[in-house]
Amino acid sequence: MTISDWYQNLLTAMQQGKLAEWAKILPAQIEEGLSSQRYGDLPAWLAAYQTMPVIKPSHVDLENSVTIGSTNDGDAEQLAELRSSLEALIPWRKGPFHIHGVDIDTEWRSDWKWHRVLPHIQPLAGRQVLDVGCGNGYHCLRAYGAGAARVIGVDPSPRFVVQFAMIKRLLGEIPVDVVPVTLEQLPESLAAFDTTFSMGVLYHRRSPMDHLKALKETLRPGGQLVLETLVVDGPEGYSLVPKQRYAMMNNVWFLPSCPTLASWLAKLGFSNIHLVDVNETSLEEQRQTHWMRFHSLSQFLDPNDSTKTIEGYPRPKRAVFIAEA
Repeated sequence: MTISDWYQNLLTAMQQGKLAEWAKILPAQIEEGLSSQRYGDLPAWLAAYQTMPVIKPSHVDLENSVTIGSTNDGDAEQLAELRSSLEALIPWRKGPFHIHGVDIDTEWRSDWKWHRVLPHIQPLAGRQVLDVGCGNGYHCLRAYGAGAARVIGVDPSPRFVVQFAMIKRLLGEIPVDVVPVTLEQLPESLAAFDTTFSMGVLYHRRSPMDHLKALKETLRPGGQLVLETLVVDGPEGYSLVPKQRYAMMNNVWFLPSCPTLASWLAKLGFSNIHLVDVNETSLEEQRQTHWMRFHSLSQFLDPNDSTKTIEGYPRPKRAVFIAEA
């Protein structure tokens, strides 16, 4: 299976309805986003994808986890080759995945975030879902497991796109796709999705208002935004603007207080705005593992005061808002 094969069913499905305009430009966006001339490691990742054994799973669970098959589905040689292929795409940041007995223990326990979000949102059964900054598509798969009719994830990282392609290759053809584009590359005023997720993206945007406006334009009237982002304590109008890095990240621009973020959403015309969860990130939820061997949260905090980042800012705290377009 080649890259062009990955998206044939998606492009066909997009020909009708509100996604037709995007379908006209998406093939060129995919080609650019997965260009080996831009990403030197991409050929090695694609080689791992091609050589990965495709083992028919005895069972699949996307509702309660992302579990594909068991160790009994393949022989020892196949399972060793499977693990080797998946390890070629390290680091794995979102997960976990359980694949024929290979447990991909990712940096993030993204299942914990999913369990915090799911009880508060409109049921996903039959809905068209967009996941912005989806990484390797973990939450896309969970949305499909919750009954979504079609899920499209967008993320510019080719490593994450290939990670998802590997998982999907083991699942077979399902209406879930991750495309190598950014939110800003979508046509304006798309108004095509029933639910749009933006989880862990807002603070990476120089203009959070522009990001929120673009998210709103992806939604049909009455569609629901699920927004998860870093926040800080403070009154309405307060935002933390780190001088340089925040928790060792050099691309963090704005960390609003919850009242400030609610006011931004209201100013842009969102309605039924609710803060449904605030959670301080724990060392159990974000950490180094075999599958993510670089620095993680424990190195991002002040070793003498775990309530602060290494730079002296408040420790990472994340909030989930839901709102309607």
